[in-house]
Amino acid sequence: MAVLTVTKQNFETEVLGSEKPVLVDFWAGWCGPCRMMSPVVDEIAETEPALKVGKVNVDDEPELAARFAVQSIPTLIVFKNGRAVTQSLGAKPKAAVMQLLHQAGAL
Repeated sequence: MAVLTVTKQNFETEVLGSEKPVLVDFWAGWCGPCRMMSPVVDEIAETEPALKVGKVNVDDEPELAARFAVQSIPTLIVFKNGRAVTQSLGAKPKAAVMQLLHQAGAL
């Protein structure tokens, strides 16, 4: 499944209302570590059909970043049943992101 662009307009429906767990990547185009994480997040979106994956550009969606107290990027937040269940700060290898998803019960 392709990565979804998450905005304040579709957040309630696509993330909080999702029947699947959702991995949300809070990022910005000027952020080097965010650019390093992008292919990892994209690959997870393509290889994990049990999961929905979305990205929030914090420059375009400052309200969403503030709502979840995102002060450092990249920040990954796993949502399950309409709730944020875990989050991770900073760039990580795919194995660490997969471990985060398994610990959160998302996979």
